[in-house]
Amino acid sequence: MSQRKVIVTIAPTGGMAYKSQNPALPTQPAEIAQDTYDCYNAGASVVAIHARTPDDGATCDAAIYHDINTRIRAKCDIILNNSTGGGVHGEMIGETAPGLWELLWEERIKGMDAGAEMCTLDATTIIASFGGKELLMNTAPSKARYLAEEMKKRGIKPEWEVFSPTHILQDTNTLIAEGLDDDPPFINLVMGVHKGFQNAMPYSPRHLQYMVDLLPPNAIFGVSGIGPAQLPAAMNSLLLGGHVRVGLEDNLYYSQGELATNIQLTERVVRLVREMGYEPATPAEARAMMGLPRQGGVKPEFAL
Repeated sequence: MSQRKVIVTIAPTGGMAYKSQNPALPTQPAEIAQDTYDCYNAGASVVAIHARTPDDGATCDAAIYHDINTRIRAKCDIILNNSTGGGVHGEMIGETAPGLWELLWEERIKGMDAGAEMCTLDATTIIASFGGKELLMNTAPSKARYLAEEMKKRGIKPEWEVFSPTHILQDTNTLIAEGLDDDPPFINLVMGVHKGFQNAMPYSPRHLQYMVDLLPPNAIFGVSGIGPAQLPAAMNSLLLGGHVRVGLEDNLYYSQGELATNIQLTERVVRLVREMGYEPATPAEARAMMGLPRQGGVKPEFAL
């Protein structure tokens, strides 16, 4: 009997933390590419990429994404997943009225135009509290549909990013049912970010089980445990038949008080995947599992 293959995603950067919080956080293209390559060698098959400007501010600038994608693809065949969420500072936010801040839609959608095989699709509207600001991430139903339609045109596979049961049951399930994704949909369950994201779910085995029970037929899923939830959520995901994600985007620490590196987090989760009797999927195996390259549309530049 063959071993079950587990997709290991590395999320090296994110759009929130700064190097002042963890000096190992890669923020520039060469740093991100090197960390990604090291994690690929350790067993990661997908990289969830956020871009930064030269001053480390969050951005979805397609040119910066393209630079990162090109550098990574020159090193390895890991699956490239560019964010359309962006982040909570830098070019991604603007004051739309006195005291009212928003993640700028026109900046977010740039993430689809750098040629990646996958892009995150947050079919969710939330308020993020960060840096003393309350930031609206407005993904109204029309905006969620726009992202899904435009990804399909480009041949990009969505990674549906959900934070609560309603995010699954409303726009995500609706758009998948309309044929705006191909089987199997890949859904990332984000758990444990509730202190900073209104309407997000805390992590517990019971909460995760409930979220998994609501997934559409044929879906495959991974879990992003935030902060101290990262390791237990990953192990819980394995027990439920899911996949795992680690990285400094979600968790800056290896253990209490000990800052982590991306390679440390990847090596640990791969070691535990194997201890559980599974085997990390290669990028080629992960592509086959997720239906990549996506059929129809324009083949993304960096698909293999």
